[in-house]
Amino acid sequence: MELETRALLSRRNFCLCCLSGATIAATNGWLSPRQAYAEARGLVSLIKDSAATSPITTHKLRGNIAVLEGSGGNVAVLTGPDGKVLVDAGIRVSRPQLTKAMADLGADPVTHLVNTHWHFDHADGNEWLHSAGARIIAQENTRKYLLEVQRVEDWDYNFLPLGPGGIPSDVFSSTHELRLNGTSIGLKYYGPAHTDSDISVTFAEANVVHVGDTFWNGIYPFIDYSTGGSINGMIAASEANLAATGQDTIVISGHGKPVGNRAELQAFRDMLVTIRDNVARLKSQGRTRDEAVAAKPTAAFDAIWGQFVIDPGFFTRLVYQGV
Repeated sequence: MELETRALLSRRNFCLCCLSGATIAATNGWLSPRQAYAEARGLVSLIKDSAATSPITTHKLRGNIAVLEGSGGNVAVLTGPDGKVLVDAGIRVSRPQLTKAMADLGADPVTHLVNTHWHFDHADGNEWLHSAGARIIAQENTRKYLLEVQRVEDWDYNFLPLGPGGIPSDVFSSTHELRLNGTSIGLKYYGPAHTDSDISVTFAEANVVHVGDTFWNGIYPFIDYSTGGSINGMIAASEANLAATGQDTIVISGHGKPVGNRAELQAFRDMLVTIRDNVARLKSQGRTRDEAVAAKPTAAFDAIWGQFVIDPGFFTRLVYQGV
C-alpha cells in the first residue's frame, strides 16, 4: 500500500502519505483533510513528511524554463545570466532535493522568487531561498498572510508566520513587470480565486504561464474560503486564464499534471461551472450539504477528476459553501 500510495503521489504532486491502510480501506480510499487530521498528525504534517523524501522530477520546457515537480506546488525555474528566477518555493524540507535539481539546471545562483499565493506548499521554502540570495516578490495579500497566524478551517490547522527572511520584500497590488534573463515576466493579480492572494506569472517570449492553484490539472481543486477563495472566484480565474492563453501556450498548474495546455484549462473551467450549477440547483431546492453530497452532483466528472485527495464528496462540500 505504501509503495502504491507513493507512486500515485509522485504522479499527482500533492504529497499525502503515511495514512494507515486500515483507515484508507474503511473510507473506500478517500479521506477528507479533516479526517486525515484526526487519523494521524494532521494533513500538513503528512504533506511535509512526504516532501522530505519525495524525489524531484524536472520537466524542461522552452526559453530556459523548467518545472520542478515533487515539493508541494509545482515550481518553475527560469535560468540565465541574471540568476535563477523561481516561481514558488515548495516546502522547506525539500531543500536538499530542490537544491540538487536546481544545480542540475546550471550554476547560476538564485536571485528572485515569486510566490503565486501564500499557502505553505508554495511559500514554505521562502526563508531558505532568501538566505540563498532570492529577492521575494508577491501580491500584497500574500505578504499580509505570511506575517500573521492563518487558520485554514478545512485543514483544521493554524499556520504560524514565516520568519523575517521569508516575508516578500517586493509587493504589488494589481500588476508587476520584471525583465530578467532576456525575458519579460508579467505578474497579474486575479482577485479572489483559490485564495484572495493568487497571481499568474507569464514568461512572454516563451509563451509560458504559471497560474498557481487557480488550475489543478486533472484533479479536483481545494478552495480556501478561510482566506478569500470561492468557487465563483475559481471560475473567474479560469476564464481569465483562457483569455490570456493561446493554443501554443504552455500552462504550468499548481497541482496535478505540471505541464498543461489551453484545452486542459478549458476542461477544468467547464468542470467547475457544471458542478457549481449542479450544486447550486440542489441548494436552491433546500437540500442540506450532506443531501447534496449524497445526490452526487460531480458524478459525470469523478472518473477523471475525483481520483485524488480532494475527493468528490469533499469537493461538493467546498462548492456548496460558495453557492
